Amino acid sequence: MENYRNKISGPLLDRIDIHIEAPAVEFKDLGSTTPAESSESLRERVIAARAVQSARFRSNPRCRTNSEMPHSLIRKHCALDAECTEMLRNAMEELRLSARAYDRILKVSRTIADLAGEPTVRSNHLMEAIQYRTLDRNLWC
Repeated sequence: MENYRNKISGPLLDRIDIHIEAPAVEFKDLGSTTPAESSESLRERVIAARAVQSARFRSNPRCRTNSEMPHSLIRKHCALDAECTEMLRNAMEELRLSARAYDRILKVSRTIADLAGEPTVRSNHLMEAIQYRTLDRNLWC
């Protein structure tokens, strides 16, 4: 994987919002009877989150979704409390993330909060968004 990763430039990888590794499913999990979230339920949550975003950006014709937010709107709609600010600061420093990654993390955390039906970004949303930066260029240095 590292060989493939090295072929992608940092600035290009920086523009990808979500980086995740998809490991093989363990044998014990293949036969699990524990029900997962249904596709229909997930679809309903996505539709609801998109409706929230449509309402949020109704007055801004250039922005329809969280992914399209410019920096000025990120500050408004992704405001963090002190705990989250410190958490993000630590992640930025420890993982040596770029300024572009900072904005991407905030946009993704806002989307995660929307999918959860939460009006504000909370620490669990932020932590999940930070975890989606696992392939960020500075983790391989």
